[in-house]
Amino acid sequence: MHSSTFAAAQAIYKTLPYDTLNDFTPIIPLGLQPTVLVAAPSKGWKTLGDLVKAAKANPGKLTFASAGIGAASHLAAERFRLSAGFDALHVPYKGPNEALTDVITGRVDFYFLPLAPALPLINDHKLVALAVSSPNRNATLPDVPTTAEAGLKDASYNFWSGMFVPRQTPKAVDDRLFEETRKALAVPAVQEKLVKLGVEPMAMSPAEFDAYFREEVRSTVKLGKDVGIPQIE
Repeated sequence: MHSSTFAAAQAIYKTLPYDTLNDFTPIIPLGLQPTVLVAAPSKGWKTLGDLVKAAKANPGKLTFASAGIGAASHLAAERFRLSAGFDALHVPYKGPNEALTDVITGRVDFYFLPLAPALPLINDHKLVALAVSSPNRNATLPDVPTTAEAGLKDASYNFWSGMFVPRQTPKAVDDRLFEETRKALAVPAVQEKLVKLGVEPMAMSPAEFDAYFREEVRSTVKLGKDVGIPQIE
């Protein structure tokens, strides 16, 4: 089982002990969990436009948190600020909990994180949700616009998970894994659980998932170069 972070590996590390695109066969995606852009209520921002306006009025002074270099929270924020056309300071943390604490208190200005841990804090008004970085609005936050709806058509970043196998796995095994997993994802109880977690379905064939994954690797490597993410030795 891998996530979108697997697609980011080539952008983050100078060398890898495997070939991301040729050593594995993508089987099936398990779902997509949009990240949500949040800030502390004390910032006074009501919309995504408010944040962008503040960032452009104070070049390089705003800060954004992440769960570490190359994490989905990092890449989502970099794609967002690149699309919006402003500079901001990246503040990487050792994990999401530390980052979240400083965003809630307002020490760091904004943060992209998965919907599941964000929802209780948004509902308790400890965080303000400004946008979701996915192609469509999420059912758990129907009033929160997407980054595209806010006018940033290239800011979308998806956090997904999926099943892969070694490339030499027999085709019959690949096919069986796909079919059985597809059936499991269609079970109503499973679908209900995924909806509660803010996970959206990604109905794809193995060939479609392979094409999707390759584009994810390509676009993330390009993003890393465009924003100058330092590669880890």
